[in-house]
Amino acid sequence: MAGRSPSLLSRSGSFRPENLGQNALAMIGNLCFTIFVVGVLIFTIIAATYEPEDPLFHPSTKITNFLTSKSDATFKADDTVMKTGEDFIGANQTAFATFINLTDVDVSLPATDSGVEGNLDCQGKTDEPIDCTDPDVFHLLMKAAIEKFKDIHFYRFGKSVRGSNDSSCHMAWRFRPKEGKTAAFYKDYREFVVSRSENCTLSVVSIGDYHSGGNARKRKRKNKDKTSGKLDEGFEKAAAKGGGQNIVLPEVGEAVNDSLPVVESESSFSRGKYLIYHGGGDRCKSMNHYLWSFMCALGEAQYLNRTLIMDLSICLSKIYTSSGVDEEGKDFRFYFDFEHLKDSASVLDQEQFWSDWEKWHQKDGLTLHLVEDFRVTPMKLSGLKDTLIMRKFGNVEPDNYWYRVCEGETESVVQRPWHLVWKSRRLMDIVSAIASRLNWDYDSVHVVRGEKARNRELWPHLAEDTAPEALLSSLQDKVDDGRNLYIATNEPDTSFFNPLKDKYSTHFLNDYRDLWDENSEWYPETAKLNGGSPVEFDGYMRVSVDTEVFLRGKKQIETFNDLTKDCKDGINTCTSSS
Repeated sequence: MAGRSPSLLSRSGSFRPENLGQNALAMIGNLCFTIFVVGVLIFTIIAATYEPEDPLFHPSTKITNFLTSKSDATFKADDTVMKTGEDFIGANQTAFATFINLTDVDVSLPATDSGVEGNLDCQGKTDEPIDCTDPDVFHLLMKAAIEKFKDIHFYRFGKSVRGSNDSSCHMAWRFRPKEGKTAAFYKDYREFVVSRSENCTLSVVSIGDYHSGGNARKRKRKNKDKTSGKLDEGFEKAAAKGGGQNIVLPEVGEAVNDSLPVVESESSFSRGKYLIYHGGGDRCKSMNHYLWSFMCALGEAQYLNRTLIMDLSICLSKIYTSSGVDEEGKDFRFYFDFEHLKDSASVLDQEQFWSDWEKWHQKDGLTLHLVEDFRVTPMKLSGLKDTLIMRKFGNVEPDNYWYRVCEGETESVVQRPWHLVWKSRRLMDIVSAIASRLNWDYDSVHVVRGEKARNRELWPHLAEDTAPEALLSSLQDKVDDGRNLYIATNEPDTSFFNPLKDKYSTHFLNDYRDLWDENSEWYPETAKLNGGSPVEFDGYMRVSVDTEVFLRGKKQIETFNDLTKDCKDGINTCTSSS
């Protein structure tokens, strides 16, 4: 024992009992650190090389998740207005180039710029009725309109007619705002009060409000005559010759003929081919969901060259109702332009269709092909000879959503025909009326508050950034003092914005409620569609009109682009495009 070398004792000292615990801890620590380093390296490599699926290349999955989401920050709280066909038409159409200038109107009144009817025999005739059909009077009214409304372009004047009394005339015109950002024409018809002086000089004393000249409003015929426009010999500038594509444009303010189409005869019905979607889970969902599914059905009908049988009675989601519950019995025509749809595509109301089907299907041997699986593609149905194809959807969501038909391989074959669906021209007429009262010369700001402003976890700065003092600060470099400022907002108490009145002339949607009350044009027309019962100007109508008025402002200030740094869909969701 005493003969062992010192070096051996020194080497074996680390294995002494009192050192074993320390050595074990050191070894475990080194091992854990090694595992940690390796894990970090693996995670780094994965993060650097992983590429998530781009939703643009997988739209079906993306939309399915979007539409079935329960998150308050995404679809459930999304009560915005979905774009429709007219939103995709370019605003640079060649039809907008041929507007009427003051120099185009030949004021062919004799002598002293005055419309003298003749100096002889003038005495005692100053109180005689104004002849509104006189070409001189017509030209005088056109000149007065062009001089009065400097922020719009005129494209056609209808012939002037007698007004409400002997000294007034009514005249209609087609126009578009000079700085219009949407591809549409508008129609207005107003009352002109005309006076005759002692020397028989005619002059326009005043021009009435929007749509005050009802006698100049032309009612459309049920059977549309392509030459009907020639019956009203007004004034229109000759269109420039060119090879531009002839695109159908909305004409807001025209009389709406959205009566239901009917099949002319039994033989016509029996020769037809039809498609109908039955059941499903799309009912009472948001309008965006409804449109996405409806456009799938319409697209399949177009692909199969069949008439789409549609249910014009829709359910309005509770996110748009004042009652806070889903409301059945709303008419498709309240929200969309059915006249344009029936003129551009083959559609029938299902109530009328089933009535005809019951009368003739057995007698004429008409057959029905039932499809109960959304995975049966339109391509597999294209060769069917049956009179009616019925897609029947079950009760299990989301597999019972109509839009599922257009997923997968069908996406590249069946196109949703967005150009066939436009917003209701009755609602757009309210938009036009509001803009006209502001002489189409206003700026607009969209102020989002409500639930988002109260949710500080997802929108931490929104409440402060949309407070009146913050708005005044944000707008001072964007909107000139004294301007008409239209405020589109979901803030129910508009007095909240009173401090802005010191700098701007503020306007809100509720300022124009006379455009949909019982004395308006909208009220009796929608009641007629509703079996004579009044129609509520509901939440979707409000947000639709509010949005469209905002979009027609000369300057447009958005909440999430211009007023706050918060993201539209909540914290950490901003994209480079927004």
